[in-house]
This record gives sequence, C-alpha cells and structure tokens, in this order.
Amino acid sequence: MKQLNCLIIDDEPIAREGIADYCKEISFLNVIALCKNVLQANHYLEENQIDLVFLDINMPIVSGIDWLKGLKNSPSVIMTTAYEEYALESFTYNVLDYLVKPISFERFLLAVNKVNNYYSHKTEAKVLFLKSEKQLKKVNLNDILFVEGMQNYIKVVTPEETIITHMSLKSFKDQLPEGSFIQTHKSYIVSKFKVDKIIENQIIIGDYEIPISIRLRKIVLNSF
Repeated sequence: MKQLNCLIIDDEPIAREGIADYCKEISFLNVIALCKNVLQANHYLEENQIDLVFLDINMPIVSGIDWLKGLKNSPSVIMTTAYEEYALESFTYNVLDYLVKPISFERFLLAVNKVNNYYSHKTEAKVLFLKSEKQLKKVNLNDILFVEGMQNYIKVVTPEETIITHMSLKSFKDQLPEGSFIQTHKSYIVSKFKVDKIIENQIIIGDYEIPISIRLRKIVLNSF
C-alpha cells in the first residue's frame, strides 16, 4: 500500500493536532508537517513530495480557497473547515472531499479512503484493445481523457489520438475500473484524473469542454 505524505494546514492549533491524531490511526498516512498558514506549507511543497493536503479555509494572510486558485500541479486536497457554503466552489479546484468541523473519525476515514482509492487506481496500467479501421488498437486506460457516445459508436479521446469504434457507451463503461471514470452526461464519460476544473455545468480537460447533465450533476460533484 502506498504511503501518502500529508500536510495539515490550519491556523488553529487544536484543529491541526486533531487531524494529526486521526492520521496516526491510519497506516497509509504519513504527516510531513503541521502548518499554521499556507506560506509555511509552500516551503514543504517545494522540498517534499506531498500527496495529500488537509486544508482549512478561513486563515490569516491567504485563505485556503485563494491558495488553491493559484496552486499548480497541486496534490490531492481535503478541505477541513467550519464553513459549509464553500463546498461547491472548492470542488472546482479538484478537491477530493469536504469535511465540516467538528469532524468525526468515521467521516475522516471515509475521506482518506477515497484518496487512497484515487492513488490506487491512478497507478493501474490496464489496457483495452479497440477495433478501429480494421485493426485492433491498444489503449492504455491511463491515457484516456474522455469518451463520447455517438449512436452505435464511441470516440475514445487521448492526448495523442481519437479512436472511433463500434460499441455502445454502456458497453465501454462496463469495462472500465470502478472509481477511475465518471459519467457526466448520457453521451460522455471522463477520466477523473484528467479533469482540470469544473465550471458550472462543464468539465474542462485541456481545451475540451465536456457537459454535465442536470440529472448527473450531484453525482459528478460528489465523486471528486
């Protein structure tokens, strides 16, 4: 099992220590540092490979949300805050979970298991073979950005190419590992690990804009 290096960022000492105590109970979490603000955290991000950040929102100097806005190639983030109203905005910055204080250990465990599953799926190197243009093409699942359904065909989009194959979207979805991909619309499935941001009813992956249907919106947001 992969050890996840963690930072805890909170201006309240009791809150920092509380999260740290929870982390000690979970074998795959390794706390690198407890930081009272994001400026301290920047130092550790520069010097260490950080997999997970527990991040408060309301802090002096720079808020957690403002820090996330400017962060590039960020590690996974779990928000730990007393403010419920920032949940939707937080998920637009690839936050994996949002915990409202006071945080029970059971809810904390659910959140970190989600992160652990994220990294477990991320390291998978499974492939599929798709029939296209009278040949079988090997597709690494880690390369897939999204899949678009078009009647009896699908388009599998990767950074290098778009593969068109005769298959239903449902049939393709059934071959995908659980937890790695999410259906956002009746015609679209996206890789959760390729999402750059979520803006209103669209998922952004590079230059692509993938719609989120009203019916699936809540499921999509809760999956990140």
